Amino acid sequence: ILLNWTVMILYNYFSAMFVGPGYVPLGWTPEKSQDCMYLQYCKVCQSYKAPRSHHCRKCNRCVMKMDHHCPWINNCCGYQNHASFTLFLLLAPLGCIHASFIFVMTMYTQLYNRISFGWSSVKIDMSAAKRDPRPIIPFGLSAFAASLFALGLALGTTIAVGMLFIIQMKVILTNKTSIESWIEEKAKDRIQYYQTGETFIFPYDMGSKWKNFKQVFTWSGIPEGDGLDWPVRDGCHQYSLTIEQLKQKADKRVRSVRYRAVEDYSGVCCPVTKGVKTFFTTPCTEEPRIALSKGDLILATRGLKHWMYGEKILDSAANGGIRERGWFPRKCVEKCQYDSETDQPVDGEKKNR
Repeated sequence: ILLNWTVMILYNYFSAMFVGPGYVPLGWTPEKSQDCMYLQYCKVCQSYKAPRSHHCRKCNRCVMKMDHHCPWINNCCGYQNHASFTLFLLLAPLGCIHASFIFVMTMYTQLYNRISFGWSSVKIDMSAAKRDPRPIIPFGLSAFAASLFALGLALGTTIAVGMLFIIQMKVILTNKTSIESWIEEKAKDRIQYYQTGETFIFPYDMGSKWKNFKQVFTWSGIPEGDGLDWPVRDGCHQYSLTIEQLKQKADKRVRSVRYRAVEDYSGVCCPVTKGVKTFFTTPCTEEPRIALSKGDLILATRGLKHWMYGEKILDSAANGGIRERGWFPRKCVEKCQYDSETDQPVDGEKKNR
């Protein structure tokens, strides 16, 4: 049984790794040209982003139904390999639970034959079993240490990977991805901030957990659809989510604040010269850092107490349309004073948009 766990775990692991998530074809455009107004354009792939697709900086491609980029498989989790990746997250903890049971029972039976209880002390003789002089497998001090270490790894894997499996199943049963869950949260925040009275309905939730489950898991192992067109619930259409993304992108530009760099920053993950608090509070994320030179302009979109995230304002013609986005220390920048040239809306205008 333990060997079967290993085979199934490795099969789904390598399937998730080598099958890949599926990518939007380079140069893709919707069948109807008027639908382009509902989609974002990717300058890197030179194509429109299909519904539910996102551009991955690591893979450098637009991924169909992207959930996240996983360093474990060195690939994205998306449309084609979501089922394999989730099965890997299920089978790994089950195999580790089985292995933990074997380790516990092995140590229990072996130690039971070696422990002697006295009136004032408990002695363990690891040299040989007292009740079974001919053990099937030699079990000395090194074997006990190795079994204890393996038990710790098995329990740790069960907890860590099991939590990831629960997170994945939550989004699968609502027919979402991790990115789409975040988009839905931002939609609620946008509606509440501007008090528009809108009601955002996630378009791909089929209304039944079983129907949502079958969108990912099929008997053939091939997910439903082609990764570009998706069934939607009543009252929504194919571009309901992409329209919301465009609204959020426009809102992001409105809420962004312009900063000017007052100190140089090399772009290292944990800068030593920017203070102890900046060093120890570096964002725990795979998102990049951007190097700053004194005088650079940055549009900040979000931030922490000692760090900020934004995009460096560059000459798009000179840089070929490449965008530089990432984290930078808050102490390296200062807020620009808006004037007539910046044409930045005041808070009252932001509220009314």
